[in-house]
Amino acid sequence: MRRTTRGISGRRRRRGPFRSVLVRNLLLLGVALVSLVVVLGLVFAGSPTTIANGVRIDGIDVGGLQAKDAQAMLERRSAALAGKPVVFLAGGHRFSISPSMLGVQSDWAAAIDSAQRQGGGFGPLRGFRRIDVDFFGADVTPPTSVLNGSLQYELELIAKKVDHPAREPAVQIHGRNVVVAPGTTGRILDRNGSARIIVEALSSLTRSAEPVQLPFRTATPRLRAAALAPAARKARLALSAPVHLALGEKRWLVQPARLATLLEAPSGGRTQLRIGGAAAQAWLRALGTRVAQRPRNARFAASGSTVRIVPAQPGLALDAVQSAEAVLEAATRRTNRVARLVVAQKQPKRTTAVARRMGINGVVGTYTTDYTGIPNRIHNVQLVAHLVDDTLIAPGATFSFNGTTGARTAARGFLEAPVIINGEVTTGLGGGVCQVSTTVFNAAFEAGLPITDRVNHALYISHYPQGRDATVDYPSVDLKFVNDTPHWLLLRTFVGSYSLTVTLYGTPTDRRVVSTTAPLVAHGKIPVKKTVDKTLKPGEKIVDYDGVPAQTTSVTRDVYKPDGSLLFHDVWYSSYRADPKLVRIGPPQHPAKGKQAKTTTAATTPAPTPPSG
Repeated sequence: MRRTTRGISGRRRRRGPFRSVLVRNLLLLGVALVSLVVVLGLVFAGSPTTIANGVRIDGIDVGGLQAKDAQAMLERRSAALAGKPVVFLAGGHRFSISPSMLGVQSDWAAAIDSAQRQGGGFGPLRGFRRIDVDFFGADVTPPTSVLNGSLQYELELIAKKVDHPAREPAVQIHGRNVVVAPGTTGRILDRNGSARIIVEALSSLTRSAEPVQLPFRTATPRLRAAALAPAARKARLALSAPVHLALGEKRWLVQPARLATLLEAPSGGRTQLRIGGAAAQAWLRALGTRVAQRPRNARFAASGSTVRIVPAQPGLALDAVQSAEAVLEAATRRTNRVARLVVAQKQPKRTTAVARRMGINGVVGTYTTDYTGIPNRIHNVQLVAHLVDDTLIAPGATFSFNGTTGARTAARGFLEAPVIINGEVTTGLGGGVCQVSTTVFNAAFEAGLPITDRVNHALYISHYPQGRDATVDYPSVDLKFVNDTPHWLLLRTFVGSYSLTVTLYGTPTDRRVVSTTAPLVAHGKIPVKKTVDKTLKPGEKIVDYDGVPAQTTSVTRDVYKPDGSLLFHDVWYSSYRADPKLVRIGPPQHPAKGKQAKTTTAATTPAPTPPSG
């Protein structure tokens, strides 16, 4: 047994040196292989500043180039192509677009960084990566930017030219004939696909000689022709007979030929027949004019000291939408083809209730002046009285004579009549207007209202109340007074053959007006205006007008409340210019022979016209 054990041990001792040798040899072999791999990697590693062989950027071989040299080359080629267009083909149309038009730019620095990473790494690892790139190749696409607004604008221009949308089936009306036209397929530019292709083509450094085709997508109708069959049947029925329109006792007849212009057949994906279109709108407007009744505001009827309210009346307006629906409904019935028009009441702005709340129920102030003159002056008095008549003055508002009447022009009907201009009586448009302004002033004076703007005439006019005349001249010289009452005022004018009355109606204030007029005081001498009249004998003199000296006066007005307390104390001063004495004289005696005669101008002066406003 011991021998056996020793034998086994002996054998084991003999195998130990063999295994050690084997392990050592394997280790040496591994080291050799690793060394070989490292050496091989180092051999193919190349310089880290050069791009690996086999790398292409946008189809351009940049292998073996320094990174900065490769970037400079790519930028030069890109700049050379920036202004050169690429031709794109879409629907038989050619479109030339250059990179600069859309701001297409490639990021060549980022592309170079990506290319360097294809064969990058440390030492031997870089070598083996470059062996792989060199054998299999590597393509790098640079990041590209584009001005999206410009791109979308260009796509819109292309689409407008090449798009052919699908045509939906439609009902067509030709006179009284109704047919259903089938739909057709169309083609629409694929904008997303086209945008991608355009940017890729413009950013590429390699250009094809052939145009670049842009993609389309097929557009199909949403409806089938069968979906319009019910509408076609309705249209045929609508055109089979006339339609009667009814509104109260009124009747109208609409013939099929007219109905054909009013029907809007289904199209563009619609399936319902309706009344519509430009012709229908015009017809409804004309119909609305025939049935409309304008609302009437509540108004005030005044006579003397009484005033009453004339009630408001609502108007009528055609409801075009509902009336069109009624016409269509009647037209698509076989019997009882009567369309009852739909109208709505239109309320006036001033209802009867509003008029009552305005408080116009009595006289607040009134005044009458007499007038005469040539027909043109009377015409102007009546015309301007009509312009201020029926004026409503709100509580707290200011009445302006010029603001109410506007400019006095020939276009508005005013005629030439005597007027006072720069202190002299002459003729001008609107002569006689001051008759109305003076009467309005006195009505406001007697009503005890605040008068904020009043100017006396340049010359004294005897037929006006002394110191209480009021001249106007558009737009600079005005007459104004304020409605300081809590209720509205209504200004009415009543023109007779020889007199004018102005009355202010409202809620009576019971104010007491006390006035005093200072004497008319003359100042200085009357100036004399002489003219030579050749029709008179030498030395003969005729006085045509005695003239008037400059004069002044004043009017004081005290307005008292119903309780007796003083509300206003007003004084109006009036200064009138002198009106010269007009004298005509005969020419001088003829001088004796041998003596030189003095030259004088002879004129004939007509009898003067008394001052009038």
